[in-house]
Amino acid sequence: MSLTAPRLRAAALTAVLSAAVTVTVAALPGTAAHAAAPTGRYVALGDSYTSGPLIPDQVDLNCVRSNRNYPSLVARAIGSAAFADVSCGGATTGDILNPGKGTLGLPVPAQISAVTAATALVTIGIGGNDIGFSGIVSACAQDGAGNPFGTPCKDRYTAGGTDQLQARIAAAAPKVAAVVQAVRAAAPGARVVVVGYPAILPDSGYGCWPVVPFAFGDVPYLRGVAKSLNGMLAATAAANGAQYADVYTPSIGHDVCRSKSVRWVEGLVPENTAAPFHPNAAGEQGMATAVTARLTA
Repeated sequence: MSLTAPRLRAAALTAVLSAAVTVTVAALPGTAAHAAAPTGRYVALGDSYTSGPLIPDQVDLNCVRSNRNYPSLVARAIGSAAFADVSCGGATTGDILNPGKGTLGLPVPAQISAVTAATALVTIGIGGNDIGFSGIVSACAQDGAGNPFGTPCKDRYTAGGTDQLQARIAAAAPKVAAVVQAVRAAAPGARVVVVGYPAILPDSGYGCWPVVPFAFGDVPYLRGVAKSLNGMLAATAAANGAQYADVYTPSIGHDVCRSKSVRWVEGLVPENTAAPFHPNAAGEQGMATAVTARLTA
């Protein structure tokens, strides 16, 4: 009796079982290969948290834009074939969809005009100015400057029984949605990623008055506002076919109350070269790392 046929059958069975195991393992959660980041044309839209005001080198003074902001770092990390950063300090959702003016008062084209059908990747960092970020910071710092006790800022924004800041966040949601929809219409094949905001204040506790002059009781309130804003951005991205890059979580422990070498966001009086209450170079790098990780997740 020949052993050739049984051996062939055994070899064939082994190959089939091996292929089945391979397919099964590949289908298990967590075993899939990492996605490849789009390496075609990349367009970055956004406000000052995207543009990187005062961080060297400033390549557009009207939009206070740095070549070391997170879009620039992401473009280098993923090897973008072409890159257009049109983020601009002070931008709102309206400035993405319509022409506006920059910090120097000079005209700025609608950011959406940079998004073309050939675009492979678009990141969007917007929403903070739609809820009045600068005014909130200024008002809360003034409210807490003379006395660290109480909740003067919270009292200001919840007077009358309505939380004005939560209402502003809710009102900004359809505006952010309109931006995402406009991007998807302009570049149907692009990967679209909405980028959140990093932690400005510590993720627990009551801050570091008077270095950051927010009253102790206002710190948990403002932390909640920041998380609500990021939550809105994440939900709006998901509802409109975009992805969300969480930069808040990796920034925990790098808030304004940390030492100069640790913080990602500067305080009222910056010790690193950056704008007050804005990311410094380390912060932009941290955000870039989070965005790049999201692109390859």
